Amino acid sequence: MDSIRIVGWTFFIAYLAALCYFMFFADLWGRTQISAEYSYNLVPFREIRRYLMYWDRIGIAHVLLNLGGNVIGFMPLGFCIPLLYRYHRSIPVILICSFLFSAGIELIQLLTRVGSCDIDDVILNTAGGLIGYILFIFLRDRRRERIAVRKKENTDEG
Repeated sequence: MDSIRIVGWTFFIAYLAALCYFMFFADLWGRTQISAEYSYNLVPFREIRRYLMYWDRIGIAHVLLNLGGNVIGFMPLGFCIPLLYRYHRSIPVILICSFLFSAGIELIQLLTRVGSCDIDDVILNTAGGLIGYILFIFLRDRRRERIAVRKKENTDEG
């Protein structure tokens, strides 16, 4: 296993641990309080629309934390999956993995009544996974270009 994959696995495990903490145990976000009622939204774009329409009442910091946090929080997933698994380097695979992983988290939140189950979170998380994959492709291509330039320089010198 090359050094990039070792670092990738280390980062991925740390990412999963942090994600688990923030989704289920973070006292700051009220995750330690179990609600007596189920909290869920199954209407796509309802909460996203509400955040965007009433950002001045909700507060821009809260809007950015919720919407941006859901996207940014899943970017590492979209980056790490193709880094760690060569045969999982396609948009459909990343979309499916991001969707299923996010839906699983939301389902656990629903069943445990910790946080709220929100289809908009699944949408934002899936978009984050896709953006992470695009970043992976961009960086992979830049790395390949640098390697090709170095090889050309070495052949020109020889």
